[in-house]
Amino acid sequence: MKYMKLGSKPDVFQTEGNNIRFVATELATDIVIIVGEVKFYLHKFPLLSKSSRLQTLVASTNEESNDEIDISDIPGGPAAFEICAKFCYGMIVTLNAYNVLAARCAAEYLEMFETIDKGNLIYKIDVFLSSSIFRTWKDSIIVLQTTKSLLPWSENLKVINHCIDSIATKASIDPSEVEWSYTYNRRKLPSENGLDSHWNGVRKQQMVPRDWWVEDLCDLEMCLYKKVIMAIKAKGRISSEVIGEALRAYAHRRLFSSLDSAVSNGLDCTRHSTALETIISLLPSEEGSVPCSFLLKLLRASCLLGSGEACRDNLTKRIGAKLDEASVSDLLIPANSGETAMYNVEMISEMLEEFMAQHGDDDDGVKLQEDDDQEAMDGDDNLNSVSSSSKLAITKLVDGYLAEIAKDPNLPLLKFVALAEMVPLASRPVHDGLYRAIDMYLKACYTTSPHPIDNMTHASKISKTFELLFPVDEHPGLSKGEKKRLCGLMDCKKLSPEASMHAVQNERLPLRVVVQVLFFEQVRASSAAAAATGDMPPARSLLPREDGNSYGSSRSAATTATEDDQWAPPTSSSVDVNSFRSMSLANKNGGGGGDTGSNRNGVSGCDQACKKPPSSAKGGGGGLMPKKILSKLWSGKASSGENSSSDTSESPGEETRSTPSRNTRHSVS
Repeated sequence: MKYMKLGSKPDVFQTEGNNIRFVATELATDIVIIVGEVKFYLHKFPLLSKSSRLQTLVASTNEESNDEIDISDIPGGPAAFEICAKFCYGMIVTLNAYNVLAARCAAEYLEMFETIDKGNLIYKIDVFLSSSIFRTWKDSIIVLQTTKSLLPWSENLKVINHCIDSIATKASIDPSEVEWSYTYNRRKLPSENGLDSHWNGVRKQQMVPRDWWVEDLCDLEMCLYKKVIMAIKAKGRISSEVIGEALRAYAHRRLFSSLDSAVSNGLDCTRHSTALETIISLLPSEEGSVPCSFLLKLLRASCLLGSGEACRDNLTKRIGAKLDEASVSDLLIPANSGETAMYNVEMISEMLEEFMAQHGDDDDGVKLQEDDDQEAMDGDDNLNSVSSSSKLAITKLVDGYLAEIAKDPNLPLLKFVALAEMVPLASRPVHDGLYRAIDMYLKACYTTSPHPIDNMTHASKISKTFELLFPVDEHPGLSKGEKKRLCGLMDCKKLSPEASMHAVQNERLPLRVVVQVLFFEQVRASSAAAAATGDMPPARSLLPREDGNSYGSSRSAATTATEDDQWAPPTSSSVDVNSFRSMSLANKNGGGGGDTGSNRNGVSGCDQACKKPPSSAKGGGGGLMPKKILSKLWSGKASSGENSSSDTSESPGEETRSTPSRNTRHSVS
């Protein structure tokens, strides 16, 4: 820090109590200067020789025979006046970045010009400011911080403009020319820390990062910070990425660090609202200048502070353009006050719509179909590759977000389904993430219905209460139609072997979903075995045709039963679901002991039977049983006159009626 010493005489100012200051000399004082609550007992001669204003005031007081002068409106208060008084006496006084502006404003108030005395205080301070303060990085910032308490004097003296121009000029120079100290606590590159893997043993000068000035400016108040950033932008030499990083650092320091506590404690958030609006107004418009996670944090802050719709819409559009860069935790924006749900799902849907609108929501631009041998132009291939990676990232993001919000017991099913269906079909080659989200939603339905099974440990009690509290295909809080709508989002053919293994042991899934997962796992195992032996896989012959041109699709052309009955076990087949479950239970008991009703983890006998690997089919044991039963289920459906679609079932004794099928993504049987 730069400083300047004025005067040569020793400092003989003394204090008496808290409100009296005087000069310890043999001469009696002849004037009293009142500054606020402090009285200065001084001498007229040294003061009047330097200050034109005091000359005028003393002349007016002599006429009234009063030696007291009140100048309580002097900028800087008693401290600034004391500096000026010491200068008049020729005493030693030290000026630095913290007190120089107050002394300059007080000298201007006292009219200590060159016309009164050569080498007066105003002249000396101006020289110090121009030659030292404005040429020093941190001193310029400190002086700029002191200008707020000295308005309008600091504004009229152009000190604010000089400080801002000095700071903006230094921030805009090439980093290699930075030779002064600065604050930088963020993580640096290995080469910047002297850990370069290509270091040849010669110590090189430490590299200055491009955003070296960011942290020092975080100390400024919002109004001053805005002026500095605008001046830096006007210089045109700083990239938009660095500007975005500066705004991000300032928001973390001035907004995010105290916002949650202020809102939860009901404190006045006017300062936070002003900071938010200013930061949003300063955001660079260039693409890639601001990370998506930062924009989402600003949006979350705007929701907490109740900002206007225009502010939210602006952020929503900017986030939607780069939503594939976000993380699940960033999307967990709390719902508006008064809503029962935990998270603001509508806002995420708007962002997803914006992303699809900007990146194209048609499946033609995303080459994720099974046929990979289609030819295209090189430019189109590159564009499709970028679009594909973005949409794959969006799919992973949406599935992860669905899994998180599914834990909310107050989340409406329609919101969950609508958000899941916004992802294009081709962008979801694997349905493991979607299955996890569906399972979380079903688990939340179980959690909202309390049951005493958690407190039971005896196997027989668990077996009895399980059937009473959790009957097969009966999910608390969801109707059969709602379960169909939920599970219809998932395509069982696109589950990985690990997810399929989990699904067949999942008591929360409807039984028909488990049966279909088992079927496709059997198809997969048969195809793998045929490929190993060189034979053509017979898997497709097991699948019923749909409209004569496709196999294994879970879509429905027409339904022949009510929505609730479609999810009931088929009874027209020669082998019904009860026989499947009893066989499964027999296999489990034959495999060696255990509880008869269900295992201790609450998994049914059907699920235990499903754990047997399909590789045992060659041995002719229990491993072939699922395949036999599945084949009978399909043949039974055909013989009873059912539609070949897996979305059709008919209960005996009910009149068959035909209704158009729901246009869902993957309605599963």
